[in-house]
Amino acid sequence: MEKSENEQVQRHLEEIMMFNDEQFNILQKLREIVFKVYPKTNERIMYSGIMFSLDGDFGGIFVRKNHISFEFGNGFTMNDPDKLLEGKGKFRRHLKIRSLSDIDNKNIVFFVKQSV
Repeated sequence: MEKSENEQVQRHLEEIMMFNDEQFNILQKLREIVFKVYPKTNERIMYSGIMFSLDGDFGGIFVRKNHISFEFGNGFTMNDPDKLLEGKGKFRRHLKIRSLSDIDNKNIVFFVKQSV
């Protein structure tokens, strides 16, 4: 994955890389998926994470102590046949990513495609 065009996002990624290689690799892979599905995506730092937007925000990735949370602003509308999405809020749902293998196991591409 290339460097971010957003300086704040790039600084955030570099900080993560210094402290946790695995979380950095997960973040990069998730960003790669988002930009592959939606090449015109914008990213910025918000709520201490990376928010993705096109016409409006559609999701974000947030580093937690033991996982990366991929949050979807309209997750309550998503098709989720395997009940992978977590959260009980009015709109937002999230996936907890604990390893690179979770990216495939939790079918991130399937959810990203539904997020806009």
